[in-house]
Amino acid sequence: MLVNNAGVMACPEQYTEQGWERQFVTNHLGHFALATGLHDALAAAGVARIVAVTSSGHQLSPIVWDDIHFAFRRYDPWLAYGQSKTANVLFAVEATRRWASDNITANAVMPGAIYTNLQRHTDGGRGSGTIPPELIKTIEQGAATAVFAATSPLLKGVGGRYFADCNEAEVLDRRGAPLQGVARYAVDPDNAPRLWTLSQQMLLDAH
Repeated sequence: MLVNNAGVMACPEQYTEQGWERQFVTNHLGHFALATGLHDALAAAGVARIVAVTSSGHQLSPIVWDDIHFAFRRYDPWLAYGQSKTANVLFAVEATRRWASDNITANAVMPGAIYTNLQRHTDGGRGSGTIPPELIKTIEQGAATAVFAATSPLLKGVGGRYFADCNEAEVLDRRGAPLQGVARYAVDPDNAPRLWTLSQQMLLDAH
């Protein structure tokens, strides 16, 4: 199993030497490079699972294909974060499609609202500040959905899905209740291969 959990949230405006926006690179491209680099090892295992840790923050922004790296748009740390988290879900969709014959599945998971060092760039270290206190989880509670996706026999052969609170989430066409559901654009089977191709090209360009 591979759990892609590392990430940043709502960072100040930063770019790589290639001019790529830092949250997109950290939250998506680094994980993409790791997973594709480990493909042969995962396939050799016979059955393998990838867990892409995303966020309900993906509902803040789809992939803005014409300006992923804020070359023209005014930079907004939350839009950049949302776009990168959308990319995590799309990765799970496409990895499952491409690697099904290798018995590799990938699912995206929303851990929930948890106060950790991830929120260090936000006001008071409390993330967006919009989550009701009763919905805040402990670290252990937040880890539960990732553990479920990585280990549960219920998900044998299941991939390309989005899970929250150890359940598959509803697909939404409009933003719903806090922390609930996955935006349809984040599981779009047309967006997923487009992002994959773009990510492959970015890795080639980086070298």
